[in-house]
Amino acid sequence: MSTDHITDPAPPPAGTTGWIEQDQLTRAQKALLALTGDVARQLAEEHGVCVRPLALRRIDLTSGKVDVVPVPCGARREDLCKPCAEKNRRLRMVQCREGWHLEHEPIARPADPSSAQKELMATRADLHAAYQLARLAGDEDECDQIRDAVEVVDGQLRGLGVRGRLEPLDPPDRPARKRSTRRRQDAPNLPRRPVEKRTLGRVFGEKYRPSTFLTLTLDSYGRVDGDGAALDPDRYDYRRAARDAIHFPAVLDRFWQNTRRCVGWEVQYFGTIEPQRRGAPHFHAAIRGSIPRAELRAIAAATYHQVWWPAHDEIRYSGDRVPRWDDRSKGFVDPDTRTPLPTWQEATDPANLPAPAHTVRFGAQVHVKGILGGTEEAGRHIGYLTKYLTKDVAHAAGLADDASDRQRRHRDRLVAELRITPCSPRCGVWLLYGVQPQGARLATVPGVCKGKAHMPEHLGIAGRRVLVSRKWSGKTLDDHRAERAAFVRQLLDKAGVRPGYAVDDGPFEWEKTKPGDPDVPTRPALLLAAISERQRWKADYDAAQLAAGDDPPENRSATTEEAA
Repeated sequence: MSTDHITDPAPPPAGTTGWIEQDQLTRAQKALLALTGDVARQLAEEHGVCVRPLALRRIDLTSGKVDVVPVPCGARREDLCKPCAEKNRRLRMVQCREGWHLEHEPIARPADPSSAQKELMATRADLHAAYQLARLAGDEDECDQIRDAVEVVDGQLRGLGVRGRLEPLDPPDRPARKRSTRRRQDAPNLPRRPVEKRTLGRVFGEKYRPSTFLTLTLDSYGRVDGDGAALDPDRYDYRRAARDAIHFPAVLDRFWQNTRRCVGWEVQYFGTIEPQRRGAPHFHAAIRGSIPRAELRAIAAATYHQVWWPAHDEIRYSGDRVPRWDDRSKGFVDPDTRTPLPTWQEATDPANLPAPAHTVRFGAQVHVKGILGGTEEAGRHIGYLTKYLTKDVAHAAGLADDASDRQRRHRDRLVAELRITPCSPRCGVWLLYGVQPQGARLATVPGVCKGKAHMPEHLGIAGRRVLVSRKWSGKTLDDHRAERAAFVRQLLDKAGVRPGYAVDDGPFEWEKTKPGDPDVPTRPALLLAAISERQRWKADYDAAQLAAGDDPPENRSATTEEAA
């Protein structure tokens, strides 16, 4: 084959049908050709197949058949696995849509206790009283026997469907520390109404039951430009920004407590925590029912969260001079004086904390908008709520590596402050401030914490990005997944479409595979098998849709055509 026509090192343009003999190409030309892994990954993304499948061994307990099947990784970030992240985002969209504009209560009233449940609870009460008498008498053998009997009774209660906390036989080692619930003098008072056992809002005109879209932001820490970077980094309050970001979920919890007490019914919400351009978190929420704008703004202004932690304004240890572990005292000591550092219990004693270490408040910007169910506007706001769930916090804020120099300097200053800001009572950063964290041990490294709040890609948002109230839709994410699968099965059965491949009904037992197992295919082989399986599923689903026509299954609320 002549190679005179190969003069340009670039490969043939897309869509070229000519055959390429790769052994006739130069190294530079080969470097420009597509890799098989990239082709398979892009094809998997186009078909919605996980690009990082896990190999699990599936054992059919009925037939004894053993297969190694690819299982989706379940990643929630598109930089890890775009198909799995998009699938999770669509599931959240379904969850938001189902609970936002409900016309009936999602959770029924709990059933009355049965006679068997009451009899077991009475038996447990007798055992609890006998245990207290045995403790007073110092009869350890009797106490051990009663503990075993109570464990059996508790298991039977759980088996009968009793949920909730059961009173332990032994009281806690130390009494719980109580702080004053008196409100701050600089916080406005809110009306407090009895909370009714309902989650639905008011109906207007005997026809409309509007809901609410709410946005809450944090206060300003200094002037920023259009990209969210500080105009004057030396005057920007990075310390307060870092602490507010870490404790943002706590002030959100306080906001919903105040909201329910103020409006007088069990307000339900679906919310997402997202970063602003400046890196500070803000909160978008879909609220079921209508709440007046003035009332929500007043609740936000009156909401605060006090952090009763030891003072951590000044770093006492740094560099090579850090606290050392002492085997004799089983704790950390000062590197110079060998004096034990105060424990977490000692440092948080109310007598040693005259004032909170930090107080978190919302900013003045509170956006409230009424939304009617079933409208295009409602669908647009659901998409806006879930828009950035597939991105990490830094990319969602525009503070990734491709940001401008001013944005990068702003991000670096914020990340540097987050690294020296304690994120929890167990954070190893506490040792830099001369306090032993809760549960300190030999493996604790001073100034080092693996919590997500300290990572650059999270910018202080360490918890869940999606916050959903318990009575939002009355379903868990697993329930929504099961409904989506049930809809597809109903569609196939109703249309009379039989899959063109064998379907094992199980039940199954799953095992993890190990590296080097001879029956485990390679990652590319798993990926190709998953693509082939998805193509067959898609063909069967399209055929069922054509066969069903305008008569789909009745229950279609839990899925959409594009996400089925």
